[in-house]
Amino acid sequence: MDWCRYRFRCVWRLAATPDSVYAVLERAEDYPRWWPQVREVAPLDDTTGTARFRSLLPYDLVVTVRALRRDPAAGVLEIGLGGDLEGWARWTLTADGAGARALYEQEVEVRARLLRALAVPGRPVFRANHALMMRGGRRGLAALLGAV
Repeated sequence: MDWCRYRFRCVWRLAATPDSVYAVLERAEDYPRWWPQVREVAPLDDTTGTARFRSLLPYDLVVTVRALRRDPAAGVLEIGLGGDLEGWARWTLTADGAGARALYEQEVEVRARLLRALAVPGRPVFRANHALMMRGGRRGLAALLGAV
């Protein structure tokens, strides 16, 4: 097992249409407004940018983000990640009754030196930290969609 590799899968059920959710998720530069753990997003051009996040742990992760797929008809947004995390992340949006089901999938390798050094003892903490970040994102997005 490579202790520095992670796979995450999370489902958010939201009281909004898939198109409405997609419209919010495709605007990554606005994430810090509704997702507390996303501290900063800085576009570099039309398809790349940088992002900085921090959840419960007092450590910022900084990544370069590159758009790989934007497919509103299929409800798919996919990005490539480099920097402190290397890999990809993808949102897939589908109808779920009167609302939307947002599936988040991510496969990454931790590249940050400190986190690699703490890979074995820190793994449960890193996974819990990610879960808290996702919970904060779901709450923020649900509140934003409810206010629109």
